[in-house]
Amino acid sequence: MNTIAFDIDADGIAILTIDVPGQSMNVIGPDFLADLDAAITRIASEEGIKGAVIASGKDSGFMAGMDLKFFGAMLAKAGDAPAPAALYDDLFVLNALFRRLETSGKPIACAIEGTCVGGGFELALACHRRFVGDSPRTQMGLPEILIGLFPGGGGSQRLPRIMGVQAALMYMLQGKLFRPAEAAMLKVVDAVVPQGTAVQAARDWVQANPTAGTQPWDVKGFKVPGGAGGFNPAFVQTMAGALPMTLKQTQRNMHAPIALLSAVYEGITLPMDRAIQIESKYFAKVAADRQASNMIRTLFVNKQAAERGARRPKGEAKAPTKKLAMLGAGMMGAGIATVAAQAGIEVVLFDRDLAYAQKGKAHVEEVLKKRLGKGMTPEKLEQTLARVTPTTDYADLAGADFVIEAVFEDVTIKADVTKQVEAVLGADTIFGSNTSTLPITKLAQAWTKPENFIGVHFFSPVEKMPLVEIILGEKTGPAAIAKALDFVSQIKKTPIVVHDSRGFYTSRSFGTYVQEGAELVGEGVNPALIENAGKQLGMPTGPLAVSDEVSIELGWKIMSAAKKELGDAYVPQESDEIMVQMVEAGRLGRKNGKGWYDYPEGGKKHLSPVLGEMFPRAAQQPDVEAVKERMLYRQLIECARCFEEGVLETPEDGDIGAIFGWGFAPYTGGPFSHMDTVGIAHVVAVLDRLAAEHGPRFAPTAQLREMAASGATFYHPAPAKAAA
Repeated sequence: MNTIAFDIDADGIAILTIDVPGQSMNVIGPDFLADLDAAITRIASEEGIKGAVIASGKDSGFMAGMDLKFFGAMLAKAGDAPAPAALYDDLFVLNALFRRLETSGKPIACAIEGTCVGGGFELALACHRRFVGDSPRTQMGLPEILIGLFPGGGGSQRLPRIMGVQAALMYMLQGKLFRPAEAAMLKVVDAVVPQGTAVQAARDWVQANPTAGTQPWDVKGFKVPGGAGGFNPAFVQTMAGALPMTLKQTQRNMHAPIALLSAVYEGITLPMDRAIQIESKYFAKVAADRQASNMIRTLFVNKQAAERGARRPKGEAKAPTKKLAMLGAGMMGAGIATVAAQAGIEVVLFDRDLAYAQKGKAHVEEVLKKRLGKGMTPEKLEQTLARVTPTTDYADLAGADFVIEAVFEDVTIKADVTKQVEAVLGADTIFGSNTSTLPITKLAQAWTKPENFIGVHFFSPVEKMPLVEIILGEKTGPAAIAKALDFVSQIKKTPIVVHDSRGFYTSRSFGTYVQEGAELVGEGVNPALIENAGKQLGMPTGPLAVSDEVSIELGWKIMSAAKKELGDAYVPQESDEIMVQMVEAGRLGRKNGKGWYDYPEGGKKHLSPVLGEMFPRAAQQPDVEAVKERMLYRQLIECARCFEEGVLETPEDGDIGAIFGWGFAPYTGGPFSHMDTVGIAHVVAVLDRLAAEHGPRFAPTAQLREMAASGATFYHPAPAKAAA
């Protein structure tokens, strides 16, 4: 066996230690499936084996889910548009193995230390007892829904039989994970034991219970906790409520949650052998859908590749940050200081006024206090806080090996701060700017060695937003790229790397969503229709609400600065005048209590009735699909422009940046995955129609037309070969 060490102790207890070679975390691949099959055969057939304990040989945890490269190869083998039936047999293999394990006739216990998710947790559920080490880092559960799938290794059938349908659905539909104590309280695990003793506890149980090799659901008269079936009022109420709630939360865009509900509804009252067939039927249907493969590729495979340094220059030595000079202690600067200090980095938090710098450190403390009891202890809080030193003295920056600037968005102010820092640290230090719109190449002129200047664009709130956009100026060198990416890795964020452009990739593309919302208002479209269409599209919030959050005034300032900077080269948008009207009316956004919405003190925000006076409603309103189409394709064309202009080098960065940067509809896998899925020729046809109806902002790029003609896609640039 390559992936499982199979040892039998003196008492006849088999210890199966999973250690998949070449993987930092145990995953389920073809070798593991073959080894588990052989192990189950031995356990069931050898009389000398009284039972078994399954554990991990890796410090990283027990086991994750399916090796998604293996899963992708399985899908590819079935063809471009596989029928679910073509996938069923391959997908059912895991279910069949876990069923053989739990019906082997011998007691099987699972010893969980560390992460145990997806297929790994489904393996644990198929064991007769689960013991988990009491580590605050340990997490267990079934998060498949977050990447467009649902539990396909028996999890959708076993978890409801263990904890009840309502509670199980809550966890599975949200992809929510359990901590050890929580899992024990819900009876998902049988015992929480001191960290490092789970194997011994599991072994002791097997030895003491030689006849406990039957699952509760295989015993005649078993009843699902809380009840199940069409004649059970609680079950009927749960399922009746779950469907509309799920449809509302997903805006009918996600396929996996509905398949999960169907699998649970149909399978929960059936014998387990039939129930897992039902699960595999629906799992095959979801797996055959491009939605799942797109989400897996972006939200898991490409995201992990980015975090592991896919865009890091080859040959550059590791350059972790030890002391960070954080310039600016406002919301962004304080947020960056927080995540850096949590990563063990010393931070000098500089601001022009000591009160501002101290306020920034107070923000760090406030964030850390909210984490008390969630992996944060009072001692750890004090240690983390001690790493942050507020100051107004540039001399205190001495010794810093990385600089991040987050001062006011003004070229002159930034240039002055940059020169002051260089006087202390020297131009060999890597300098990063957190600007969200100003061209990096221009800002780099204030640093003597522009090859050491780079854009490091965070998103607010820094503590929660996972993305960092690394922006390369014209002269940015490999050492600066490596330093920035190593810092992003230290603070456990996801990076993308883009080239210089006003607004770069994320701000520029996200801005089109807000602009199109404003233009629709200007045309007399009902603001409520616009907002609802945005949410139905799969965006986290409507364009008007998000415009208020980031500030209408900020958008106006960025537009005004671009006009001044570009002069005759500036291309005006129809939304420009609408922003001017809003600012002149004093409607600046949430920050002053009135924007597209009104924010009554102590009351709930609501779309302002003033909008009807400022922008009279059109007599004929478009349907919601037309509004959704405009907001979607306005973003798609800007993303395509970024790709054509070389702002983006890869569609992977484009998809990751869109979903994690501005919340672009996750179910699509990102704008480039979506364009590939619907077909580039279709995208061009829709854009041509929209350009004819609404103006040149929708005009397809030359590159899109060439791709449509050749059959190329973003992820497969070479034209697809015709079938023989």
